[in-house]
Amino acid sequence: MTDVLAQSREPAQPPPPRRTRPGGAKSSGLFRAVWRWHFFASFLVVPVLLVLAATGLIYLFRFQLEPLMHPDLMKVDPGSGTGVAQPYSTQLSLVEEAYPGSTAVSLAEPRDDGSPTIVSITTADGAARDVYVDQYAPAVLGSIDPETTLSGRAIALHADLMAGTFGDRVTELGACWAIVMALTGYYLFVRGWRNRRRARKADRAGARLRYRHGLVGAVVGVGLLTLLVSGLPWTGFWGGQVQSFATARGSSMWSADPGAISDPTSSLDESLPHSHAHEVPWGMGKSEVPRSDPDAVTVDENGDVSVANVDTAVAVADREGLRHPMTIALPAADDETGVYSVIGYAFDAPSDERTVHVGRYGGEVVSTYGFDDYPTLAKVVSQGIGLHEGRSVGLWSFWGAALMCLGIVFMCLSGPLMWWRRRPKGAGRLGAPRGRLPLRATPLLVVAVVALGLFLPLFGISLVVVLLLDQLVLRRVPALSRWFDTVEPKAAAPV
Repeated sequence: MTDVLAQSREPAQPPPPRRTRPGGAKSSGLFRAVWRWHFFASFLVVPVLLVLAATGLIYLFRFQLEPLMHPDLMKVDPGSGTGVAQPYSTQLSLVEEAYPGSTAVSLAEPRDDGSPTIVSITTADGAARDVYVDQYAPAVLGSIDPETTLSGRAIALHADLMAGTFGDRVTELGACWAIVMALTGYYLFVRGWRNRRRARKADRAGARLRYRHGLVGAVVGVGLLTLLVSGLPWTGFWGGQVQSFATARGSSMWSADPGAISDPTSSLDESLPHSHAHEVPWGMGKSEVPRSDPDAVTVDENGDVSVANVDTAVAVADREGLRHPMTIALPAADDETGVYSVIGYAFDAPSDERTVHVGRYGGEVVSTYGFDDYPTLAKVVSQGIGLHEGRSVGLWSFWGAALMCLGIVFMCLSGPLMWWRRRPKGAGRLGAPRGRLPLRATPLLVVAVVALGLFLPLFGISLVVVLLLDQLVLRRVPALSRWFDTVEPKAAAPV
């Protein structure tokens, strides 16, 4: 299939005329070999990238799409009811009344005057729900399982194709080979530029589509590589290995807040730091776990006990300079030392990520944790995720990510279409480019392939599997060899 490790022999038949590079230098056959790799990689990469690009678009536009699909839950009229936003403690009481036996996990402030408050709860039977509260009425509008929304489904597909560990590995493998496709695509774009331009001027069949595929790919490739590399920390295999390596050296890829709830809220909230607290053993003794002091309860001159609540926590965080809308992770009712963890809005600036932990009794600042406290690696990953999600540079990154997704969809559709138009009909073969990488003549190429295989272990493992199948199966079964357009050693030109 790949023809990479096959040894060159003298041809039994006279070889076809050798292609030449501009200037008369003989071609090494590298162009067709790279084209062959690009072609076969697409069988895995195209389906994966189509899913990632489509779900990525949905995720980008989730704050526009979800209110359209659930206007009864996600839109409120500021002029209704009292016309004044009620305290968050009042809204929490309404949720408790509407869902007896439930536990409020977090509260997300309204994004704007026309948006509701979102309270994430765990129901009495253990189910996760997002409850929407009209802060003006005040009234509970209803609830929804965040995983069943359009954006919730998109996130699940984007992460692991909704197939658990197997889906995660398939997605990661597709992403690794997509990096190979992008790199080989740039080589084909540069080497084949003149031929594509001449073919387009001559108005040859399929020339226009091939020209556009190359031109769009040259632009999209940069964004694709950025999205792929910035998305690798999320992967189960590569991300897990790098995280273990970093943790063993006292660092981390993730901005895990020691001892605090780091992923408490609705899938619709965009301001949370991206942390994987369960994967980050911060048992290094470098940070103290934030805890409330029960003795901090104050009593006024009338003997009334004053205890802090969620509104106190928001006021304290506002005084500390956190941006609105905030998200508040609520302490468990049975945890006497729990804290209010108030997370500031940082959608458009990962460097603004900051959490203030407020004592649940005295309302004092127990501790703060923000971007400046992240390990260096976590700072890099946080900025990369901001780019990946199209939120780091305002509308520029948002629309840039959206256009990248659309460009990827075009590439995934135009590539197979080009093959379909030029495929040899009725020939009993796939119509793949025929070529072999001249590894002996280009040792730097060997170094590059090995380095890429070591950097991307799943790619390296799959590469070995492909080579073994090529040598032990495809070349030994004539029908398969013919179908995959394998270059046989006896019929190949020496390189």
